[in-house]
Amino acid sequence: MNQVKILALGGLDEDGKNCMVVEINQQIIVIEAGLKYPDVDQLGIESIIPDFTYLIENKDRIAGIFITHGHDDVMSALPYLLKNTQIPVYTTPLTALMIEDQLKTHNITGIKVHRIKRFGQTVLNGIKVKTFGMTHSIADGYGIAIETPEGYIVYTSEFIIDFDIKTESFTCDITEFAEMGKKGVLALMTESVSADREGFTSPRHRIVNEIESSFEKEGGRIIVMLYEQNLYRLIEVIELANKYDRKIVFYNDSQRQYLKHVEKMGYYKIPVGLEIVKEKYNNKMENVLVIVSASGPNVFRTMHKIAMNEDNLIELSPEDTVIIASPVVPGTEREASTMENELYKEGCKVVSLDHRKVLSMHGSIEDIKMLINLFKPKYYIPIKGQYRHLVNNANIALNMGYNAGRIVVLDNGQVAQFDDGILKQTSTLLKLEEVMIDGNIHLDSSGMVLKDRETLATDGALVVGVVVNFKTKEVIGGPDVQSRGVIYLKDADYIVKEVGNILERTIVDMVKDGRYENMAARMEAKDKITRYILKETGKRPMILPAIVELNIQE
Repeated sequence: MNQVKILALGGLDEDGKNCMVVEINQQIIVIEAGLKYPDVDQLGIESIIPDFTYLIENKDRIAGIFITHGHDDVMSALPYLLKNTQIPVYTTPLTALMIEDQLKTHNITGIKVHRIKRFGQTVLNGIKVKTFGMTHSIADGYGIAIETPEGYIVYTSEFIIDFDIKTESFTCDITEFAEMGKKGVLALMTESVSADREGFTSPRHRIVNEIESSFEKEGGRIIVMLYEQNLYRLIEVIELANKYDRKIVFYNDSQRQYLKHVEKMGYYKIPVGLEIVKEKYNNKMENVLVIVSASGPNVFRTMHKIAMNEDNLIELSPEDTVIIASPVVPGTEREASTMENELYKEGCKVVSLDHRKVLSMHGSIEDIKMLINLFKPKYYIPIKGQYRHLVNNANIALNMGYNAGRIVVLDNGQVAQFDDGILKQTSTLLKLEEVMIDGNIHLDSSGMVLKDRETLATDGALVVGVVVNFKTKEVIGGPDVQSRGVIYLKDADYIVKEVGNILERTIVDMVKDGRYENMAARMEAKDKITRYILKETGKRPMILPAIVELNIQE
């Protein structure tokens, strides 16, 4: 019996954190390992990554991992996986350079990153994996088709259909799709993020028509905000600067390093003499283009800092034009709104692209329909997006005549099992936890740290301490009460005294009853103080009792 299992460790019913697993007769191929950015209420969290426990426990069965392109949502959790496994990585040359930069940042060595062709074939432990180019907002993007006895398992990743793109590193070849469709496709996995948009995405993904008038008419500086990894849009902006003879300054060193990788691969080269190195730039220069870029919400935070005149390189003036060419993505709404508000306060011209006119480079309804028509899959599996996006994608196939039993909408951790080319069951469910990254720390999945941070942010903290004689258990110092964000001590002296008294009485009563123990006393006092503070103030601050025991020599 030939058995195929397909499951997601991330990317379903969410934006980002993409990671798919395909098992063919017990051999595992992993596709992507991305992160997602936290919501604004997840205080202090830098990113969220998939739960890789299943992969770590089954690392001996993993043939390799394919990274389809160089965006954070598909590759930037890879270092966290490779810290625990030695999985070989397969990707195209530009993405390989970006991954190697990340591994170096994380001090990870000994990982082999194999360069593969966008259009080619790789064999992993006897399994043939066909790769084919896809058009997305970054060069070198590709999809994969895993060969099985029952047909291909096809994963297209993120894409649009655009017949006008001539740059080889961005092109796709739909004849490849048709050929695979003729040979037989068992399952097709296609992104869902824009499955609710009518028509084709192209040509509405181009920003030139929306911003060219600013380059032509405005005499002052133009500052363009971009996502760092959106190479297609970056090239559009650079070409406009060249057309209107505007010198370019790159605000971010990481953006320039990324372009060096692009130039090294021969995918694009900045016109000679167009760039001003940052060290030679000064704020009085006019008729220049400043490119401000970063990843995720950081691009809005960077521009907010500039708008608040807290930056050493750029000081805004009413003659400046700021073009916001980075669309708001989930998790960035508040930063984007605050930043744009500050820009208007500075009096500069603000050009914000209308998301209804300028589309992100993700497949719309007609793009998706074309793929389904060409690949002709036996089963269709919507991936990548919130649940409503997955349902919209499923409805596209349904409206094309697919039987509902041939459309498989999964949750993260849910396993679709195919035996000899027939979907047998989807009832197996892996238990997955979100892994939150705070610096180099992996926070507990229960969210206790986040709850503590939320408590501190909303209700503050109250610290109360005493000193106790270790031998006699007599209180010999304190109580001392410190409040942060709960009450103003001078205005609530009675509360301060009672909080101290509660701790002291708790210790005395427990000693009298013969049940005193440091930890137990602190916990009992904490409960009593919590109830008292709630009654008096209506708040639930973090209560931190401290009992210091001193061994007094007689």
